[in-house]
Amino acid sequence: MLIGLIGAMAKEIDDIVASLERPETQTFCGIRYTCGELCGVRVVAAKCGIGKVFAALCAAVMIDRYHPDLVLNIGVAGALREDLDIADIVIADSAVEHDIDTTPIGDPPGLVSGPNVVHMPVSAEARQALLRSAARLGMKAVTGAIATGDQFIERLEDKRRLAGVFGAAACDMEGGAIAQVAMTAGVPYAACRAVSDTLLGNGQEYAVNAERAARAGMRLLYAFLEDAKENAYVF
Repeated sequence: MLIGLIGAMAKEIDDIVASLERPETQTFCGIRYTCGELCGVRVVAAKCGIGKVFAALCAAVMIDRYHPDLVLNIGVAGALREDLDIADIVIADSAVEHDIDTTPIGDPPGLVSGPNVVHMPVSAEARQALLRSAARLGMKAVTGAIATGDQFIERLEDKRRLAGVFGAAACDMEGGAIAQVAMTAGVPYAACRAVSDTLLGNGQEYAVNAERAARAGMRLLYAFLEDAKENAYVF
């Protein structure tokens, strides 16, 4: 089994890369991919950079070069629900791209043309495994759509809109693009994001709490990998 790990920023991926046993690094299209073992599981980890284009590029190269059995997007996200606090976990049950808009020609908001879906699929096996790992750690974890776009969503009215239109529990800037690439390539996808800013929060709240949230996400990742090794998960 090989699990691909993609995070956007150094705070989301560098500690993971530093913890890999027997690391081997290659660079493609300006992105560093490091293979090794983490918690006894083979992984390939990459920092994609911020935004949908970098995320899609990273995922496409990772799938083409390394053939992972699962692509797992990790990192931090903004909460779209009142009951989510800093470092709580959102595990995706679908991925959407909220900034795709072909509604003037009659499409629903967020429709990805080609496959013609709004809610892109997530591995049910990986989602349930992440939930079990969170429960074992006593971490608060909820499921819901994670909405992706090339904006940092700060205004409350925008957050309410994403929650209302897409049923989203959190928003980020990469996951939907990674999900679209994985869906197109036929590779299972999952996403696990820790809350860095709450529903009423803003950029200042994010700046203060992003490191803490990233550490919470990594704690869950390590538990998930330990459980994956013990239970021989198939995604």
